[in-house]
Amino acid sequence: MVEHQRKHVLLTAALVCLSLGSTGCGREEVTPPPTPCERKDDIHAADWVPCRLKDMTLEEKVGQLFMTYAYGEQATDPSASMIASNQKDHGVDTAEQLISRYHLGGIIYFTWSNNLNNPRQIAALSNGLQEVAMRQAPGIPLLIATDQEHGVVSRVGEPVTQFPGSMALGAAGRLQDTHEAARITGRELRALGINQNFGTVADVNSNPLNPVIGVRSFGVDPARVSGFVQSQVQGMQTGGVAASAKHFPGHGDTDVDSHYGLPIISRSTQQLDAVDLPPFVAAIDAGVDAIMSAHIVVPSLDASGLPATLSRPILTDLLRGQLGYKGVVVSDSLAMAGARPFGDESDARVPVEALKAGVDMLLMPPKIDVAYNAVLAAVRGGEISQERLDEAVGRILTLKQKRGVLAEPLVDELATAGVVGTARHLDAAESITARSITLLRNDAGVLPLKAPVSKVLVTGWGVATTASLGAELSKRWVSAQVLQTGIAPAQPAIDEAVAAAGQVDAVVVLTSRAWENPSQLQLVGALRSTQKPVVVVSVREPYDVGHLGDAPTVVATYGYRPVSMRALAKVLLGVINPMGQLPVNIPEAGNPSSSLYPVGYGLSYPVR
Repeated sequence: MVEHQRKHVLLTAALVCLSLGSTGCGREEVTPPPTPCERKDDIHAADWVPCRLKDMTLEEKVGQLFMTYAYGEQATDPSASMIASNQKDHGVDTAEQLISRYHLGGIIYFTWSNNLNNPRQIAALSNGLQEVAMRQAPGIPLLIATDQEHGVVSRVGEPVTQFPGSMALGAAGRLQDTHEAARITGRELRALGINQNFGTVADVNSNPLNPVIGVRSFGVDPARVSGFVQSQVQGMQTGGVAASAKHFPGHGDTDVDSHYGLPIISRSTQQLDAVDLPPFVAAIDAGVDAIMSAHIVVPSLDASGLPATLSRPILTDLLRGQLGYKGVVVSDSLAMAGARPFGDESDARVPVEALKAGVDMLLMPPKIDVAYNAVLAAVRGGEISQERLDEAVGRILTLKQKRGVLAEPLVDELATAGVVGTARHLDAAESITARSITLLRNDAGVLPLKAPVSKVLVTGWGVATTASLGAELSKRWVSAQVLQTGIAPAQPAIDEAVAAAGQVDAVVVLTSRAWENPSQLQLVGALRSTQKPVVVVSVREPYDVGHLGDAPTVVATYGYRPVSMRALAKVLLGVINPMGQLPVNIPEAGNPSSSLYPVGYGLSYPVR
């Protein structure tokens, strides 16, 4: 600022001299107009990024490529347990030391790293991290990210407004709902200092047995998924947060979870073009800030056997070349099993190979020191060119500039209450979720529950979920008893639930991916044998209905968070009519090509 003022004074003096003629004014006092890179402090300038790159050291540039986590609710958290965790994973005591040592470009928040306790704390942590980044070389604010997909992947809990996940939004069927939920999410995250969300799942869930995507997807129809992806990207970025579409080139047709293994996708290029790629094209058309790569092998696109994260044909030739994507490519977590094809050598080799393939931002390497120094060595040795390094760092800096991270890195910690979880935001969440609940069977006419039903047993999967539903039912005219039986109920738990069913008028039993845990189906069968009305609620993937035989009353919620249980309670009691329609096809058990219930199916209650 002082230097800027000095130049302004000299330039003004020169202009005065020119107006008076040359007498008394030496030519050496005239300061020429600044060259572009003399305006490098103007963070809004079109040439700020290339000018900034010229000033950065190699170490600073390499640091910008990395985003990882740090333990603690403060940038300098003094807790002994947080220090021990940071030492174990990163060899430093605090987030401050981590950022300073490696010149990090970003930090990602998790609950398990003690980052996300309450809004004021999160905002203060974000400010603390940004202050560390700005006062130490290279003085560039951080991207601060999290995975706020909502539904089954929701890192930041209440009082931040909670929305249903992607498949529930697909069931609600309204693009405006998806846009509004994303816009509100963006506003609230930004108020907490979070400026990037890895929250847009662009995968088409074409495999009902997909172990990792499922309800995180908007559905099975590529065109519909594309519309929802585009709406979510636009809403998130309107809300002030960088959106990130994942997992390119499409994780929807896998039977292996890439957290624990390396999936192989056997689709042809024609199938990929028709099914998996359209949502990513829609995201690109919407101006998405980042696209996350998948740790999946796609032989039709790259015969090398390497995952997409390490594949130049996929990330550079396809994503950059054919699809014309210009933004940031971020890897999925490099600590996942799918990103470790080189065994023990992966810690050093994977970050280098990812950059060579086309990744710009390296997420969560398992050993940051090894990864950082491996990239440094690869640039110094010529394996990674200076041009490729500048290209990747330039994209990251451009994103920070575009999304306002440079201009407004800090947030008002006292203002969070006026943005997060406001009455208007909560009302929007309730209305949107209410439109997602899907009635699949009501053969016995049990729903909506009505007199003489006054006592209800809520049982099945989920300690918090059964408790939440029981509390919501009990707020109205029924008395709810809660007895959760776990993900894989043993016979004593089943017997206890059957005994409890004998004391009530109706039973609501919650299932979650019952095909993986057949004892859930045994619980449903045992409860039906009591002859009491039994309502089965699939609180995750709706595919459970294909495994329930002739169970006459089945509802799908696509999520188990309290916001979904509140909407479910209203549907069960007839306060609202079920409006959701299936966004996926439901096959019969053991026959994946069949169609028990097609896309668009969903029942309503008769109009009285």
